[in-house]
Amino acid sequence: MENGDLLFVPAVETGLSGAINNVTQTERKTSYDHIGIVKKESDHLYVLHAAPKGGSQKQKINHFLKEQTKLGQKIDVYRLKAEYKVSIPNSVAKAESLVGKPYNFNYILDDHSYYCSDFVERAFRDHEIFALEPMTFVDPKTNKTNAFWEKWYQDKNLKVPEGEPGCNPNGLAASEKLNKIGELQ
Repeated sequence: MENGDLLFVPAVETGLSGAINNVTQTERKTSYDHIGIVKKESDHLYVLHAAPKGGSQKQKINHFLKEQTKLGQKIDVYRLKAEYKVSIPNSVAKAESLVGKPYNFNYILDDHSYYCSDFVERAFRDHEIFALEPMTFVDPKTNKTNAFWEKWYQDKNLKVPEGEPGCNPNGLAASEKLNKIGELQ
């Protein structure tokens, strides 16, 4: 693995993971609900990411894998194409500067808390590796706001941010600036 590689965690069918995947899946082969950035320091590998448990953090890769993988699950590894690798040192440094910020449970962009794909997009933002797109919370099967998200925002006394700018792991994985290079188990 190299500095700046991206780790995509496959979604499960239920709860928050299933709700994220339900409204963001781009195609059957990409079904992700979490993402992190590999940081290589000497002989050690870390993952920079934002998670509900711990917020924006730097974890040893073995701890990340233990927390993020379900029984027998593989994590997909993506790498920037050669022409974009120049962005990695600055982007990894930017991600490290975000460590310690809380998790953004509202999934509405702000500069004080981050959700996983927001964390990664911001790390690479100066190099325009990823793009923000209008968010959707609509279940493609029913064409209505997904019930999980309806309740999620209702409980927070917030309007569902349909159409607001944002990002998600499936959208980031679809970037033409990345190649899938393998899997970790």
